[in-house]
Amino acid sequence: MSTINYLTRIEFGEGEITRLPELLAALGVTRPLIATDAGLVRSGLVSRITESLPDAVVFDGTPGNPTEEAVLAALALYQSNECDGIVGLGGGSSIDLAKGVRLLSGHPAPLGQYAAVNGGVARIHNRISPMIAVPTTAGTGSEVGRGALITTAEGRKLGILSPFILPTIALIDPELTYGLPPFLTAATGMDAISHCLETYMAPAFNPPAEAIALHGLACGLGAIERATRDGTNKSARRDMMVCAFEGAMAFQKGLGAVHAITHPMGAIRSLNLHHGTLNAILMPAVLRFNRPAIGAKWDKLTELMGGAPDTVITALNERLGLPAGLGALGVTEAMMEEVSHAALLDHCHATNPRRASQQDYLDIIQQSR
Repeated sequence: MSTINYLTRIEFGEGEITRLPELLAALGVTRPLIATDAGLVRSGLVSRITESLPDAVVFDGTPGNPTEEAVLAALALYQSNECDGIVGLGGGSSIDLAKGVRLLSGHPAPLGQYAAVNGGVARIHNRISPMIAVPTTAGTGSEVGRGALITTAEGRKLGILSPFILPTIALIDPELTYGLPPFLTAATGMDAISHCLETYMAPAFNPPAEAIALHGLACGLGAIERATRDGTNKSARRDMMVCAFEGAMAFQKGLGAVHAITHPMGAIRSLNLHHGTLNAILMPAVLRFNRPAIGAKWDKLTELMGGAPDTVITALNERLGLPAGLGALGVTEAMMEEVSHAALLDHCHATNPRRASQQDYLDIIQQSR
């Protein structure tokens, strides 16, 4: 077991999930809402956890990309059962949905008014319910992230950012990822790797965040293929969890063009695309686009990755069996045009190291087709 205090409290280690009742009690939570998804209910994990939490209330309606509609449904359950705390159990979608419920436990709806691009950061206060985040994938790092990505009622996938919505405690147990299928291991792992890459390239001055991002990147690159081949490889699963939460720790620097594109692309409801898969596909083209602006960082990445970063990621995607391009996911020309415009409005657009135009975004998307 390790306790880490950086941005928020992290309890990390194999078997740590057994401490959930103890940690909830320490926060004064007697009736938690567990925000999760139907797949984890079917897996039996949720019932294992609720055996020691007899007063817990379960919401299992988290969609692949969390929506305001789902947040409001979970909030109604939270309120009708007089819950006094929240557990986000699952991947980034469940944890982000839990953050949305937590936000609305102390703020009026709708969610769109709290989005960063709508000036919402200043509207968020800390008079909200306590929350414990329990990740079951090594991907988004949302368990230590200050943001939640939610598709609002208007159909926009928006980032809600505030230090106040950081989970009170991140309970990170690598054992919860042992049963993750190979494809999801690869796709969520590439999400974590993309976070490390984008935060490192972001232009803000934050040396500690850059050091954390590089360490996370090294862990992820060294572990993702082993974790994908053998889901019970303890050291690989542990290193992927480190990659995920370190990538999110470095979010303080901001992300970039990959996420500026994947946020609106992930909001296309007819496709419901997986965020990590999109990041993996777009990363090579964004790396090439950013190269003129990142100077010596390109050389540092080349040294760490053992080759030109864009080439390394392309080859890694292929070895992991991820889709070769956006076309294989059903992304059409008309969608590309719309997404390239929406990327300019995303909060990650401003923190890419090289300013992108709509045509630049369209070119990146086309190269990734």
